[in-house]
Amino acid sequence: MNRMLVVVFDGEEKAYEGRKALRELDAQGSVLVHAAVVVSRGPDGSAAVRKEDGGPLGTVRGTSLGGLVGLLGGPAGAAVGAVTGMTLGLISDLETARVGTDFVGDVQAALTPGKAALIADVDEELTEKVDDRMEALGGIVHRRAVSEVRDIENDEDDRAIKVEIEHLRTEHAQSRPQRKAKLEERIKQLEVKVKARLQRTTRRREAAQREDGAKAAARESRAAQASAKLR
Repeated sequence: MNRMLVVVFDGEEKAYEGRKALRELDAQGSVLVHAAVVVSRGPDGSAAVRKEDGGPLGTVRGTSLGGLVGLLGGPAGAAVGAVTGMTLGLISDLETARVGTDFVGDVQAALTPGKAALIADVDEELTEKVDDRMEALGGIVHRRAVSEVRDIENDEDDRAIKVEIEHLRTEHAQSRPQRKAKLEERIKQLEVKVKARLQRTTRRREAAQREDGAKAAARESRAAQASAKLR
């Protein structure tokens, strides 16, 4: 099962040990790690990416893992700074993260100032080995299945905007000439908004398809390796 794995530790050193342990479990075939990051939260509450393993896609930017890291970075829209000083600008977006608000809330509550977390996008069938290694290091494990990309809320918003456009067009047909120009400008603004939202949704879906394709390839490679060992 494809899951988001978040392990919260008392500090960065333990989080790095957790990362090493997860990689060892990956090498043993106990878990398939698609991507991982170590994130720390400073005394002021800000979060920073300290280590990034981009996995099959080479980066967490725009992936479900990146979306989750962005959500943990602070208030909506807050960017998460990398240790190099660059800004990742990860999208703080639940649709991109593909997890529920309750999961994000649980992790935010656990990742208090001074703590650090290992956050990973993994495939795992059994959770015992990962839990045992992480708990032995003092980590608190949170996990949630990665969902399919859903745009229900966005679709509803789009429909509401389109209904508003139709109402304005009806009003435009009945309005005085002085009023028509204002209505035309408002209609144009809403049409631009609908187009931008459609483009954003398309980009997100395409990114999710690329991500899922890379994960599928990684699974096939792992299965081929396992099959070769049995020969």
